[in-house]
Amino acid sequence: MSSFPLAVRDSSTMLRRNLLHARRYPSLTLNLLLTPVVLLLLFVYVFGDVMSAGIGGGADRSAYIAYLVPGIMLMTIGSTVVGTAVSVSNDMTEGIIARFRTMAIHRGSVLIGHVVGSVLQSVMSVVLVGAVAVAMGFRSVDATALEWLAAFGLLALVATALTWIAVGMGMVSPNAEAAGNNALPLVVLPLISSAFVPVDAMPGWFRPIAEYQPFTPAIETLRGLLLGSEIGNNGWLAVVWSLGLILLGYFWSKAVFDRDPT
Repeated sequence: MSSFPLAVRDSSTMLRRNLLHARRYPSLTLNLLLTPVVLLLLFVYVFGDVMSAGIGGGADRSAYIAYLVPGIMLMTIGSTVVGTAVSVSNDMTEGIIARFRTMAIHRGSVLIGHVVGSVLQSVMSVVLVGAVAVAMGFRSVDATALEWLAAFGLLALVATALTWIAVGMGMVSPNAEAAGNNALPLVVLPLISSAFVPVDAMPGWFRPIAEYQPFTPAIETLRGLLLGSEIGNNGWLAVVWSLGLILLGYFWSKAVFDRDPT
């Protein structure tokens, strides 16, 4: 069998393996989903009026939920891929990766199975959180079909980028607990982005932290696509950040996977 069909066959097998693991142990995914859902409920129903007034929208909870949801969607992806780091770390520490190295399978299929499975889980998680947001009153009536398609593509691209980084974190972690801790920045960074308040409303010393990171341009692009706000340079910045993280995560993960076990 030539290389490409072999890669597709083995990657499909590894994808089924990871999806079966996720189905048999759903508690990890559900626990990770609690963070964005709780934050959505908290900031809409407890702080919604105050936050909306603080960013100049008046005491209007419905206006603030429209502002909040794009950031929560990106945070959902960050939370979901923490589970990927834990899953990869388990594979590394329990010996299954060493076993795969001795088998006649395509070398990259193990990593591809983890990445594709995680992206699918991230997309499903975003859909679930989006359904909660719609039930709470979120609407995007002005977005065209092309803008919805672009928003979905952006979410998938960001999910792929964060997944590759999470795979690398999982492979270099000594155990599952360390993998979860190492992947925490993927949850924390959205908290210090423009997810909850505009960058312009932040203190001057803090703005660079929120502005020069991958989540803020992705959030602003998603807001522009779904809500019609100005996108500006954020669109290409989000794509460049995502592609850069994909390349970094891919070569990092591949280098660790190909390394001879000690």
